[in-house]
Amino acid sequence: MNEDKVEGVAIANLIAVDENNIVGWVYRWNTGALAIRWDVHGPQRVSKLYPDLCDADKAEIDFAFLTQMPCPDD
Repeated sequence: MNEDKVEGVAIANLIAVDENNIVGWVYRWNTGALAIRWDVHGPQRVSKLYPDLCDADKAEIDFAFLTQMPCPDD
């Protein structure tokens, strides 16, 4: 990464509740911050991360909320 620019690298996939589809990605920025980028369908409930992240990283992206988001079918 170039330290003069703010850049991010995908570090984990967000896996849908069907456990077959990737619905987004977790990015780590060169500033140390984490952010989520959703696929074209936007935010939706997730079942897990792959690869799994440490508890501190999960807390930063509020993974508990991501697993409880309303599904469009709810």
